[in-house]
Amino acid sequence: MTLEIITADALSPVRHGFFTRRGGASSGVFKGLNCGFGSSDQSEAVGINRARVADAMGVDRVETVHQVHSATVVTVDDTEAASGSGIKADAMVSATPGVALGILTADCQPVLFADAEAGVVGAAHAGWRGALDGVLEATIDAMEGLGADRGRMVAVIGPSISQSNYEVGPEFIGRFEADDPENLRFFAGPSERPFFDLPGYGLHRLRRAGIGAAEWVRHCTYADEDRFYSYRRATHRKEADYGRLISVIRL
Repeated sequence: MTLEIITADALSPVRHGFFTRRGGASSGVFKGLNCGFGSSDQSEAVGINRARVADAMGVDRVETVHQVHSATVVTVDDTEAASGSGIKADAMVSATPGVALGILTADCQPVLFADAEAGVVGAAHAGWRGALDGVLEATIDAMEGLGADRGRMVAVIGPSISQSNYEVGPEFIGRFEADDPENLRFFAGPSERPFFDLPGYGLHRLRRAGIGAAEWVRHCTYADEDRFYSYRRATHRKEADYGRLISVIRL
């Protein structure tokens, strides 16, 4: 099976892709394109999958970081690569042609950024914690540090868990309400077990930051098992582990 890559016209002409699980070498619960070395999948299979992604993006390798649900951003250039460094961060930016930035997810938001005119790109892992703590705004700030203009920036949220599948508890709501009472609009359903709109919240943070355009590709990771891995789906099924999707952007 060939790789399936979701793209967004808004990021054109910058090369990018939100990869689905199709076309990979992994098997079992990881069946498909599992790109997470942090999973219990065979490292050889993950290596093959990552090589296929790199080849599809026209690079020797895709740079990734050790994601920890933070608001930390690192700048990646051709002299200081992130991969294999053990750097703990949840976003990367670059103004170096040929450097491919990769984000791993399995329900959280993979967000790809570009200012094509300035030649600056970014990639962020934005789960609820990272988004609440400001990882998206930190990525925008770091891109401006490389010469980008937020008014020209485009950000696209890739496949993520949708609101109808993201049930949370009351303590979760409290964190968002404490940050901003208006955040309650991102919750729906019964007050004791509401449903959270993660992509909607991500779009709100991006637009409030003043970037030129922001959108979501409108694919739910939980609902579409054939195409996407999902941490929550695996948890509900009491599966031992789950695969990681990869989203990549490069100049």
